[in-house]
Amino acid sequence: MTKDVPARRAAAAVQRALDGRHDVTAEPPPPPPPGWRAGERALRLGTLAVVALAAALFTGRPWVLALAVAPLVLLALALPSGSRPKAVTAEAEVEPRRCFEGEQVTVRITVSYDGEPARLDPGVTLGHGVRLDHLAVGSHRVDLVLTVQRWGRWTLGTVDVDVYDRGGLARRTVRAGLGEVAVFPLPGHARLTPIPIRLPQRLGEHTAVQRGEGIEVTGVHPYVRGERQRRIHWPATTRRGALQVHQFAAERTADTVVLLDVLADVVDPVTGASSLDETFRAAAGLVRAYLRTHDRVGVVSVGGTIRWLQPGSGQAYFYRIVESVLEVRKDLAYRTEGLSALPPPALPQGALVYVITPLTDQRIFDILHQVRARANPMVVVAIPTGDPVVEPGSTEGELALRLWRADRDAMRFALLERGIAVVAHRPGETLDLALAPLLRTRIHGGTR
Repeated sequence: MTKDVPARRAAAAVQRALDGRHDVTAEPPPPPPPGWRAGERALRLGTLAVVALAAALFTGRPWVLALAVAPLVLLALALPSGSRPKAVTAEAEVEPRRCFEGEQVTVRITVSYDGEPARLDPGVTLGHGVRLDHLAVGSHRVDLVLTVQRWGRWTLGTVDVDVYDRGGLARRTVRAGLGEVAVFPLPGHARLTPIPIRLPQRLGEHTAVQRGEGIEVTGVHPYVRGERQRRIHWPATTRRGALQVHQFAAERTADTVVLLDVLADVVDPVTGASSLDETFRAAAGLVRAYLRTHDRVGVVSVGGTIRWLQPGSGQAYFYRIVESVLEVRKDLAYRTEGLSALPPPALPQGALVYVITPLTDQRIFDILHQVRARANPMVVVAIPTGDPVVEPGSTEGELALRLWRADRDAMRFALLERGIAVVAHRPGETLDLALAPLLRTRIHGGTR
C-alpha cells in the first residue's frame, strides 16, 4: 500500500500539469451612471472652495474667504444646463467582423449630440485576446485600431465615452459595445494530400488503383475492339506480335474528414505554445490542401458538444468549415463534459479521417474506436505538448515526469498495434514533413 502513494501523487501532479486552462468569459464592466454629473474640474473647484471656507472658519480670518470666491463663481456660472447637450448617443462600427489571427480591426465610434461642441474622453475596456494599437479622439468620433492575437470568437470589449459640457465642469458617460469578431486560425503550410486505397467513384485528381480514363500509364494490355488506335503501344506490339495498348489509371476524388480533439488544451511550459492553437492551424492547413485538389472535406470537433459539417468542396467551403468550429473558443471559455457518438453523416463510408490530437486525454480513444469500427482509413496527427516542468531534486516530480512520458509512449504504441498510422507535427515546422512518410503507400482502412 505504501508503494501506491507516490504513484497516486505523481498521477495527481500530471493531472495538475494538464489543467492549464480556465473558464473565463469576457464580462462587460458595470454600467455607467445615468445623466449628468460633476466633472473632474468641478470637483477640483469644489474642493478648493471647501478648503478655503474651512481655513477661514478655523483661523477666524475673513480675508481667507476671498480664496473661495473664484471657485464658487465658476461653479455658479456652470449651474445652468442650457449649454449642455440634451441627447447624447454613441454608435460603433467595426470592420472587419471576420479576419485571421494577427490582423487588425478598425473601430469607429460616432458620438452624436446637440448643442455646442463638447470634449470627448474615451475609456476603453478590452476583451480577452485583443490588443489596442492606436487611439484617436475627435470632436464627434473616437477611432481605435485593435489587433486580434488568437483564433476564436472574441468579445472586443466596450468603450465608455465621457462627454463634457463647454466649461468642462459637467460630464455624461455613454457606452458603445463593440460586439464580437470571428478570428480564423492561420493555416499551416501543407501541400501533400495522401489518399486511401479505395476512392469514391467520382472524377478527380488522385490516381486510383483501378483502371480508367486517366493520364498516368500503369501498363499495357491486348487491344480490344473499340479502343482508340492512338493508344497503341508500338514497342510492345512489335515484341509480342499482337496489338498492345496503353493501360491508364483512373483519376478519382477523395473524401476527407478532419477530426479535432478539443477535450483539453495543454500549454507547453517552456515555449508557451497551445496544443489547441496548433491543432486548429494544422487542421486549417489540411483543409486548404485538400480543397485545392477539388476533394470533398468535412470537419468534426470532439469536446463536450460534437460539432460537425458534412464534406463539401470549393474554396469558399474553407470558411464554412473553420467558422463551424470557432465556437470551441468563446473568449477563454470552453466546456468538455461528456462525449456522445459520432453522427453517421459526419463520417462518409471510405472517407479518410485525420485525427489531430495532443494525446493527453484517454477519452479520445473512444472516438478512435468509433472511427475504426466504421472501417474508415485513419491517420493520427500527434501534437507534441512538451514535458511538464518539475522542481529540481523532487522525487515525486521526477516520478510524475516518467509516468507522463510512459503514458504517451503507451498511447502511441497502442495506436500502432491497431494498424493506425501515427505522425507527429511539431509547432513551427511545415505539415508536409509529418505527412511525407504517408506517401510511400496508400492508407488502409479498418474492418467492420
